[in-house]
Amino acid sequence: MKVLLVEDSERLRRSVATALKRSGYLADATGDGPEGLWLAESHNYDVIVLDIMLPGLDGLSLLQKLRKAGSAAHVLLLTAKDTIEDRVRGLQLGADDYLIKPFALEELLARVQALCRRQYGGKQTRLVVGDLEIDTAARQVFRAGQAVALKPREYLLLEYLARRPGEVVARAEIESHIYGGDTDPMSNVVDSAICSVRKKLSVPNPAPMIVTRHGMGYVLNPE
Repeated sequence: MKVLLVEDSERLRRSVATALKRSGYLADATGDGPEGLWLAESHNYDVIVLDIMLPGLDGLSLLQKLRKAGSAAHVLLLTAKDTIEDRVRGLQLGADDYLIKPFALEELLARVQALCRRQYGGKQTRLVVGDLEIDTAARQVFRAGQAVALKPREYLLLEYLARRPGEVVARAEIESHIYGGDTDPMSNVVDSAICSVRKKLSVPNPAPMIVTRHGMGYVLNPE
């Protein structure tokens, strides 16, 4: 999942970007309004975390330009202005959520996670596919009632497949949404991740959960 952070405070930008990356997100960050607009228009982000007070182009103007251009990215506004007018103005311009500074990193990550769920049409925090259960709020995975420990990117990969059970998901699509599409064409990063997740899921139940369709992609088997 790809996230853009536009925040002019270098210290806050660094800490938020680090937290996002540790959670498995692909995160680009800038402290400049015009550069933030250019990045948002040039890339397909799932979520944009946008500060209102920015140099060169304020966050609300940036948001307005994005919506006029047809951007469907979910936007989380960061604001130090705790007034109803500011919040209403942001929501009217197309923001999906807002967070008032100062905030806890855990809350920001939870809001980003919720917006990612909304981006892919899911509001439920529990996904069940066969004997596989995923708690998307807690980012916990269970198979046959047994907890399965996954790394952040492995978890995002499994959740992405679990939102489309029975469908073939192309390798290139996984690269784009989970790894940013910047991997080497000869890289086996997706294959390695699939292999690792498949192995971990086989401990509670050896029946294969992820099926490879050669030349097509991967399927999370609902049976």
